[in-house]
Amino acid sequence: MANTKPGERKLQILQTLAEMLEHPKGEKVTTAALAAKLEVSEAALYRHFASKAQMFEGLIEFIESTVFGLINQINEQQENGLSQAQAIAGMLLNFAERNPGMTRVLIGDALVNEDERLQLRMNQFIERVEMALRQSLRLAATQGQASEAEAVTRAGMITSLVVGRWHRFAKSGFKQSPTDNVPAQLAILLG
Repeated sequence: MANTKPGERKLQILQTLAEMLEHPKGEKVTTAALAAKLEVSEAALYRHFASKAQMFEGLIEFIESTVFGLINQINEQQENGLSQAQAIAGMLLNFAERNPGMTRVLIGDALVNEDERLQLRMNQFIERVEMALRQSLRLAATQGQASEAEAVTRAGMITSLVVGRWHRFAKSGFKQSPTDNVPAQLAILLG
């Protein structure tokens, strides 16, 4: 990590941590293993992050800012509520497919034995995602495309589909694509 700026080093640490999480059957991700992979001392890691939990918080912040930034873009670009919900679900599944290590954070696998507040934060993330879907489906109801009464139920079902797909992707060792056959399934949930 020589000759890199502090912000770059932090990013490098987070990228390496995410890469290590892509190997679910590999060794446990420890600060010692992370330091070895980066070819630095553990002390060098702690110059950038006070704890391993803070490293995971960095990954969670990346997930949150990316996903909610994309949700905002979808909402700005799509006026149709059903199209928004479909695009949000697709984006969430594509995000996981492109970021397998982050998927283990999304489903909490990577957070086992870590600070409890990290899992609570991911639970809040899922609640916020469901709320975004609910808003899109309520918009669809005002556009005469869906039932207002079903907006909450459908948002919950779509969220469950997405989270289930994330789990299956991670548990298959990232072999089972989270996007397989999703358009047809979403059509049923949004129909």
